[in-house]
Amino acid sequence: MTAAPAELRRSLAATLDVTDPAWRAAVEAVPRELFLGDCLFRPSGSRWEPVHRDRTGEDAWLRLVYQDTTWVTQVDGISAADAPGPLDGRPTSSSTLPSLVVRMLELADLRQDEKVLEIGTGTGYSTAILCHRLGYQYVYSVEYDPRLAAVAADRIHAAGYFPNVVTGDGLDGHRGAAEYDAIVATCAVRHIPPAWLHQVRSGGTITTTVSGWMLASGLIRLTVHADGTATGRFTGDRISYMLARPHERPPRPTYYQLQGQSRPTRLDPGLLDDWTGQFVAQLAAPSAELMTTSEGVILLDVATGSQAWTESVEGGWQVHQHGPLRLWNAVEDALMEWQDAGSPPQSDFGMTVDVDGTQRVWAGTPDGPSWRLPV
Repeated sequence: MTAAPAELRRSLAATLDVTDPAWRAAVEAVPRELFLGDCLFRPSGSRWEPVHRDRTGEDAWLRLVYQDTTWVTQVDGISAADAPGPLDGRPTSSSTLPSLVVRMLELADLRQDEKVLEIGTGTGYSTAILCHRLGYQYVYSVEYDPRLAAVAADRIHAAGYFPNVVTGDGLDGHRGAAEYDAIVATCAVRHIPPAWLHQVRSGGTITTTVSGWMLASGLIRLTVHADGTATGRFTGDRISYMLARPHERPPRPTYYQLQGQSRPTRLDPGLLDDWTGQFVAQLAAPSAELMTTSEGVILLDVATGSQAWTESVEGGWQVHQHGPLRLWNAVEDALMEWQDAGSPPQSDFGMTVDVDGTQRVWAGTPDGPSWRLPV
């Protein structure tokens, strides 16, 4: 017997850890199956396999839809419905797991009748959740991909909501309806776009994920102040979002290991497996990618071709560095500074956007160890 969607929604909503029951009511009301259409991708090894509703069976399909899971709907611009078979590539759109949607919206501390700008409409599911909670006339949503925006708008309307969905670069916000009480981003950014700061009222908030090319991330809510500055602390949540497309890593050539200059490391490269350790490493080398192997770690700078790689040797580890940037030196120095501060968890980190546009992430207090974001 096929499970009723309303029953599955109630079951999903009952698992959510929320303090405001209005968010649970929104999950109970919004039909997620409407926003996933008839096809999605699921991981299959290193590839993305399209899963079709008509080949899965209605009951199995609905149970997939109502898992608290992020379902990828587009890979390198190809929708699941258009995929000829399993694809290699990078996800470019998804329906975020409902618990994370609700976590971010509750963190933003949104209230009835507050005007919010959502960055990244995607499938439209989170937009509909916002509409149910706030009233659709107060919701504006920006989507980078015109086709995704059109499909999402149709599905949001079919669910009974009529927010303002616009196509454009979400990093530019949406000036036409500013000022907003809050901005909430369902994509990650390498730094806070200046347009967001200008389009939020004094005392308003920006809730987003700060990430980078090492794919380390941190969830934060910033408060915008009257003088144009913004401050906030990271929550420590272990979450990740896809980077906004203009902030994505550029293509890089095939990696070839080069010998370079060698020396013993001062730290175990395994420290980059730590959630906060990797975040600190990314702050120290913001244009570098991180790869891991059974032998150690590889850092590769996209802009200059600089590289650093570690290997285990008797009594410890050795690093080889090649190119104009000494990537491991920068990462090692930052990690040692973090350790000297007591290795605080990410929830002890904060961020300040200064009047001159400088954006700093700091550990402990604003005058503690800090690193500039690549603005």
